[in-house]
Amino acid sequence: MTEQRVRSNKTRISSPVKIGPYDRTVLDLETYVPYFLSSINNALTRKASDNYLEEFGVGIVAWRTISMLAAEPNIPASRICDFVSLDKAAVSRALTTLNDRELVECDQVSETDPRRKNWRLTSTGYTLHDNILAIALRREEQLIAGVDPEDLEVFLRVMRRMRLNVEKM
Repeated sequence: MTEQRVRSNKTRISSPVKIGPYDRTVLDLETYVPYFLSSINNALTRKASDNYLEEFGVGIVAWRTISMLAAEPNIPASRICDFVSLDKAAVSRALTTLNDRELVECDQVSETDPRRKNWRLTSTGYTLHDNILAIALRREEQLIAGVDPEDLEVFLRVMRRMRLNVEKM
């Protein structure tokens, strides 16, 4: 393999790479966007999941499922998977667990395919949602503490654009 050099990138000011050991081009983890997104998400997810499991007996996948069903009741599992970017098996396990705990319920939407169901929260599920939501909003406040509101709106706009770009990759 031939030696690679840091290339200029006209779409950004900082470079996602730098010259590393052995004079090789390597990722600059201080400026490489996917690393930051992943590391922040992993840390947030791990801490939230630990907290929600300890306090409420549900992990992060179950919480994401609950929050999606609160926002959009009576939807199929596939909608949850698509919107929250979770795999079908994880959502299926979460729905089974939540159903066993009577936090969700469903209706069959196809007589020929028993797997097609629309899910919604039960009143107990909504109570759990409201309790976790209060904690989730406090966590968000802590996360964005010290960020200028205008900067936050720019950040959200950029994140929405990146989300759309991911779909095109």
